[in-house]
Amino acid sequence: MQPGLSTYVFLQQRLHPGLLDAMLRGLAPYGSPTIELFAARHHFDYTDRAIVRDIATWFRDTGTAATLHQPIFLDGSSAPIWSRHVPPTLNLIDPEKSRRIDAMDEVKRALESAEQIPISAITLHLGLKDDPWNLRSLENSLTAIEHLKAFAHPLGVKVLLENLQNEVTTPDHLLEILRVGHFDNVGIALDLGHAHLSANASNTTAPLTINAALELLRPRIHALNLHDNAGLKDDHLWPAIENVTNPVTINWTTLATQLATLPATTPAILEIHHELNESPEAVTSKASAFFSHQSRLTEYLPTP
Repeated sequence: MQPGLSTYVFLQQRLHPGLLDAMLRGLAPYGSPTIELFAARHHFDYTDRAIVRDIATWFRDTGTAATLHQPIFLDGSSAPIWSRHVPPTLNLIDPEKSRRIDAMDEVKRALESAEQIPISAITLHLGLKDDPWNLRSLENSLTAIEHLKAFAHPLGVKVLLENLQNEVTTPDHLLEILRVGHFDNVGIALDLGHAHLSANASNTTAPLTINAALELLRPRIHALNLHDNAGLKDDHLWPAIENVTNPVTINWTTLATQLATLPATTPAILEIHHELNESPEAVTSKASAFFSHQSRLTEYLPTP
């Protein structure tokens, strides 16, 4: 896998080239780095052409690969401005058609940044936390994917679907959506933190382990989202690489063997929750420590 880091770690700050430099320093020694731009107007204002131009210049000058995470907040005059206490408000499969249209329009605004930034893929969320799986959610998912795929692909951007904490995006339902929609060129961004939560959910019938989810989705996986939690809530913590015996967090040491069987070009993007006191230097150090740890674990494994 190739090292990656999401700007989500700096979500409370305006994104600028200095922060990108810090991220790159933590990734560059371990392969061809990928940086995921987390689309939120207060952080990365994809509607401001000057900001997009500055970010695009940085990516071109450094040769770093870029991906995009869809907006999850409808920031603007018709919706509350984001804060860390506001849950996601953008829902591509909302039961209300006008809200679905607003959501797709906001994602398209973010995608327009690919006219300048060399973005290779966008990660989409189908639904919000605990949304149910039914015929309506399937139909709305098909419509959203078809609409956004038609907008993204001419820009050279591949559409990826992420597994969330809802019934719509369980691994088997994601594959059903792709099969019914004949979406042969749409991939999966497997979120290991979300998979860990699903495996520990008490209200799930026969939950899949992370390894089982990985095996089921393997042919369609085009990216990994990496973060940790204790199996109770979506904390987006730094991976607990020094506490491999903790039974409630992800065992990254064991998982390294399975991850090494994916194509070597698969971006593995650390998607870490923003903290008020997290300095760029700390982010550089923690990202470097994780990928150094993974590199040591897989150094002597046979090439798949």
